[in-house]
Amino acid sequence: MKMLNLPKNFFIKKQPDRRHSPARKQGVLLNPKTESYGHLDEESQKLVKKTIDFFEQRGKAKLKNDDHERLWYADFLSFVKEEKLFATFLTPDAYGSENTRWDTYRNCALNEILGFYGLAHWYTWQVSILGLGPIWISDNEHVKQKAASKLNEGGIFAFGLSEKEHGADIYASDMFLTHQQDGSYRANGSKYYIGNGNKAALVSTFGKLSDSDEYVFFVVDSQHDNYELVQNVVNSQNYVSEYRLNDYPIREEDILAKGRDAWDMALNTVNIGKFNLGWASIGICTHSFYEAINHASHRYLFDHYVTDFVHIKLLFTEAYARLTAMKLFAQRAIDYMRVAGPDDRRYLLFTPMVKMKVTTQGEEVMNLLWDIMAAKGFEKNMYFEMAVRDIRALPKLEGTVHVNMALILKFMGNYFFKPGKFAETPKMDQAGNDDFLFNQGATKGLGKTRFHDYREIYNGVDLPNVNIFKKQIRLLKILLLLGKPTKEQTKDFDFLLNLGELFTLVVYGQLILEEAKLINLDDDIVEQIFDAIIRDFSKFALQLSAKSSTTLVQQKICERMIKRPNVDNERYQRVLDNYVYETKDQYEMNP
Repeated sequence: MKMLNLPKNFFIKKQPDRRHSPARKQGVLLNPKTESYGHLDEESQKLVKKTIDFFEQRGKAKLKNDDHERLWYADFLSFVKEEKLFATFLTPDAYGSENTRWDTYRNCALNEILGFYGLAHWYTWQVSILGLGPIWISDNEHVKQKAASKLNEGGIFAFGLSEKEHGADIYASDMFLTHQQDGSYRANGSKYYIGNGNKAALVSTFGKLSDSDEYVFFVVDSQHDNYELVQNVVNSQNYVSEYRLNDYPIREEDILAKGRDAWDMALNTVNIGKFNLGWASIGICTHSFYEAINHASHRYLFDHYVTDFVHIKLLFTEAYARLTAMKLFAQRAIDYMRVAGPDDRRYLLFTPMVKMKVTTQGEEVMNLLWDIMAAKGFEKNMYFEMAVRDIRALPKLEGTVHVNMALILKFMGNYFFKPGKFAETPKMDQAGNDDFLFNQGATKGLGKTRFHDYREIYNGVDLPNVNIFKKQIRLLKILLLLGKPTKEQTKDFDFLLNLGELFTLVVYGQLILEEAKLINLDDDIVEQIFDAIIRDFSKFALQLSAKSSTTLVQQKICERMIKRPNVDNERYQRVLDNYVYETKDQYEMNP
């Protein structure tokens, strides 16, 4: 674990159990039992609250038993069908009823809740989103109407992209459509690691035309006789399938796109879907935080409550700050998803960051909490036991951290040196269909994407730790100008990965500050977050300077980047008392 700033009063003083400061302040962490969802319309509020009630009435014992026994969540899918949950949230307004729309803002409310109650139920939602992506992007009205009907009937969906031998290398697909004399096709080939592949009403499947080698996207039915369900490739509640198509009959009306359109469809669907992984991580970490604080605050050891130990205070404060930062960034990224258009593609940087940065920060948070939970975190009746396993999956799905970092690096030059002009982006919380997500266009020309000037938000904040971080940012820009990576270094992805981590932190801090301003977040929390950001930046600067290929000029600049956060013991204590320890006994899942 990274070294934390220790307050001057390091030694433990015996204290009574702190029911802590009465000056309670509002943080951003979700509490399902008290959240009103007043920011959503009445119908959406009802559905989200009903989803919470479903899990709470079901209880933790049932949640954990089903996880241990790897039981398919048929009861949850019955609830989805009865309440038309997925139909309401995942049907664009043009294809559904009065309350249906694809609204990223409200979708993330459900994203967080499903993650909060465990990855399995979130996963069936997530892969349905991926499976629906190519359908809603396509011009195929027949399949769109069919998908809307299946959603209304409670159907789930699947995204047949990856293959056993090629993984996510979609250049090398071995799924082929072969022309028949009557104008139809026969599909042959297999797909691997495909969630919902056992029950999906429609499986959006990527492949090639055998005669031209052109890419193609088409839909199949998982219950068709020529659809062979080979196996579940994981040992969990989810069904992550290997399936094979054996002369599966495909008509022209089953085809979503061909050629370049099919390729763009695959990548644009991932742009939509991978955003959700950060929200799953936020949900998992939040539930785990409550469980950890409840456990530690009631445990009395060595004549002290565990929460009175200095190192426990540090661990909780660090976990709280990082988790709050995760949510602030992801919340602000929603606005850029929703404001996006042909001339505003800033979301293409922020979306992979929600996938990559937020999920890896989720692992950091769980590591901190596990140091508090210790052996308790292994116990079979704890949510935590499930969470520490599931949190590891999220950085590795929908493209690894490395794949997303390679994408993020494409934007670094324009972000720092060629800012564009944009109107200020408001909080995009109004009800509405996010039409552009299904009309993103070609996936080329990423290097031309422009961003608003990050300095505007940073220069508008005058806080000690934010000011220290501004100095680190300036040194990074100096590195890019005076110590520009050599040709050899640009081929060394480990070198670029560390450089990308430094860039990522600048963007991360920017959107955190934007969201903090929008919600009028307490400066104490902002400063605690940037305490962690400064230390992370210093860590990656040290790693970059230590690379064998790093030049002397680069080393010197990197060494100057290593900074110590401002030590403010009073601020630290306020965050601990007014925010961190105020979460004690605020939430516990029904047994």
